[in-house]
Amino acid sequence: MLKGIPKILSPELLKVLAEMGHSDRLVISDGNFPAQSMGKNSIVIRCDGHGVPELLDAILQVFPLDTYVEKPVNLMEVMPGDKVETPIWDTYKEIISKYDSRGAEAVGNIERFKFYDEAKEAYAIIATGESALYANVMLQKGVVVD
Repeated sequence: MLKGIPKILSPELLKVLAEMGHSDRLVISDGNFPAQSMGKNSIVIRCDGHGVPELLDAILQVFPLDTYVEKPVNLMEVMPGDKVETPIWDTYKEIISKYDSRGAEAVGNIERFKFYDEAKEAYAIIATGESALYANVMLQKGVVVD
């Protein structure tokens, strides 16, 4: 065990986060996301039993968001015609505001199939047990500045 590291971050996940470089992307996926098929060229880490918000909060304690792009955090847009509410997005924006001064301004949306295409190029995908719909989030890593 380590001091100061959120317990939800497994050794495997910490290793992957540390390996990632500037501009690498990380997907934290909901339980419906096809993580294994999207992650054929990525590292897929299973975090079943955990939701996206608690993982997002823990990851952002150690993971800097990219300051060189306008939207280092992207959510999967709701498909036209889907009557789905996404209150979890507000939770994400609150969490992001704790760690990035841009707050909700750092968050963008990506059309569903474009999100899938970009997820295929991600460094890693974390597969969660999150049951909220359209709860997928993609983070772009920045640099650590001391």
